[in-house]
Amino acid sequence: MNKNIETSRQTRLLEAASRVSRSIASILDLNLLLQRTVDIICDEFNFYYAGVFLVDESGDWAVLRSGRGDAGRAMIAEGHKLAVGGNSMIGAAIADRQAHIALDVGEEKVHFKNPHLPLTRSEMALPLIAGDEVIGALTVQSEQESAFKQEDIAALQTMADQLAVAIQNAHLNRKNHDLLRQAERRARLLKAANQVGREVTSILDLDVLLPRMVDTICETYGFYYAGIFLLDESGKWALLRAGHGEAGRAMLAAGHKLEVGGDSMIGTCIRLGEARIALDVGEERIHFKNPHLPHTRSEMALPLRYGNEILGAVTVQSVEERAFNQDDITTLQTMADHLAVAIQNAYTLQALKKAHAEILRNKVYEALTASTTEAIHWIGNKIVPMTMTIRRMQDELAAGQVDKASLAEDLELLAESAEQIVQVKEQLIGQVRDQKLRPVLLADVLRTAALQRGVPLKMLKTKIAPDAAYVTADSTQLVRAVGNFLQNAVEAGARQIVAEAGPGSENETLNLVLQDDGAGMSAEMLSKAWTPFSTSKPGHTGLGLPAALHVITQLMGRVEIQSEPGKGTTITMTLPVAHPPKPQAIADAPKAVWLVDDDDEWAKFLRKVMGQTLRRGTEIEPQADLILIEEYLEARSLENILEAVNKAGVGAKTVIVTAALNVDRMTGYLKQGVHDVILKPYSAEEVPTLWR
Repeated sequence: MNKNIETSRQTRLLEAASRVSRSIASILDLNLLLQRTVDIICDEFNFYYAGVFLVDESGDWAVLRSGRGDAGRAMIAEGHKLAVGGNSMIGAAIADRQAHIALDVGEEKVHFKNPHLPLTRSEMALPLIAGDEVIGALTVQSEQESAFKQEDIAALQTMADQLAVAIQNAHLNRKNHDLLRQAERRARLLKAANQVGREVTSILDLDVLLPRMVDTICETYGFYYAGIFLLDESGKWALLRAGHGEAGRAMLAAGHKLEVGGDSMIGTCIRLGEARIALDVGEERIHFKNPHLPHTRSEMALPLRYGNEILGAVTVQSVEERAFNQDDITTLQTMADHLAVAIQNAYTLQALKKAHAEILRNKVYEALTASTTEAIHWIGNKIVPMTMTIRRMQDELAAGQVDKASLAEDLELLAESAEQIVQVKEQLIGQVRDQKLRPVLLADVLRTAALQRGVPLKMLKTKIAPDAAYVTADSTQLVRAVGNFLQNAVEAGARQIVAEAGPGSENETLNLVLQDDGAGMSAEMLSKAWTPFSTSKPGHTGLGLPAALHVITQLMGRVEIQSEPGKGTTITMTLPVAHPPKPQAIADAPKAVWLVDDDDEWAKFLRKVMGQTLRRGTEIEPQADLILIEEYLEARSLENILEAVNKAGVGAKTVIVTAALNVDRMTGYLKQGVHDVILKPYSAEEVPTLWR
């Protein structure tokens, strides 16, 4: 009978060992592997407790990595560990590289009395040996004395040997995964570095380049925050010029800056001209605690160095301690070096643009001076008949012999001559006013110029590439220049005008091409196209094209004309392209804003920025908190809309928006009771000017 019982027990042990083998052979997740092992041992052998210890990197401690039940979870939470070779069976088994068995723990000299396992009466510790290395030990405990038989020891040692191999495989699998992740991370870093390299050579607008850099860093590395500081003119302050996410936008809005050499890593990095790394900001003496970034645990500040000059610094922050490895530091410093070159190039370009603008401005004045004599003669020729007409009218009035038909004819002549003199003044003086350069929506310039000059929109076919949607310009001046070109086309008998914009052949430029099917120009007319007061059209000043040329030249652009009789005219303008920041939600907008406008590109832009706050239509909405009215509408006349505003008594909350300000028109609108007349915003940063 006993023999049958023993045979049955041996069979169960072998089956259990086999199940353990099959189970652990397929598991490569170390935590799952260890937990599954202790559970199988306790379930199959009906033991009180089982646990797995692994030797730490120092080789001095055996750390509990998995334990059965509540006792196991409690000890893991406490970081339970035993000294290798110390006063425990686990420590002894590892040190001696052999199993230790206590059939009665009360009589065992080498035994750790564990308060979490008060019922233990017998214990077995089996070393986990992989090759020649002892990697840990397996503890098995029972509530009964002399609980372990020779068959148990043999079966459990077999399991321990198999477990050691499985643990080694799991370690190797983890290392392989780590190597793969490291390789993938390095590949991402190289890709990001290449992207930065490409962008810093192609983007010279810092307002575009810097935000793109901080976003690239955070998205590639998975960091919490990145920001770029540049030195101000005094060299005493580092000004934040770009920051990632909501925190970055909030700090930019607040004008965030740090003192060079002050109590911050950025300030110290710039002063010393070297990288600063805090693997744990809580232990860092020099660190600025930023309320916008409460979760920062590690930070790196890298100098932006160009030659011997420090231009600023890059900050990179993580929510993890010790987040930066050597690959991160090397590639980020490489990016910072590339970025410093790009920033210096942008500074150089800005200086060249400023010098070029001054030269062009001087040339404009020289051109105007050269035109002064012609202008004086032209105006004199207009004034002489005007003066004679006025004297004749005065004589007729004094003699009481007024001919109403003659009087009407004379007044019409005076009005026409006065209007032409005003046009000369505007064309000559308007072009030298200081330009307010900003990103301007090109589609809105074309639309406004057409409606302002009475060109039907169905006559103007527009095609604008996405990367040529914005131009850097003064919208008022550019509308004037484009309007002059469109008016020339209409007066030349054009039935259709095609406006097409796309990227220019030079960096940071776009080409705007206006092609019409009008009468075209002869070679002689073409040679005099840019000459002031040269015109073949009766009643014209001949200043439209020269004025447009001056506007575009002031933008550091250029313009060319191609034309043949009977084949129409093609005007090609090369202009500076703009890259406005992505639209962001506006926080302090009125609750209800009503826009009276056609459903055009500017209306779509404003709706994207303001979201549900903005509604649009071609009638006014008196209940709105703010009413915006587009000056140039296709669907309705502005006069009718302003009559409706006055009738509803909402002029105090009505603002007229326009792409091209005109003092006379502005004065007239204000006299009609509107609150204000302002230039259209074309970026999210400008939108609040509509109500502030």
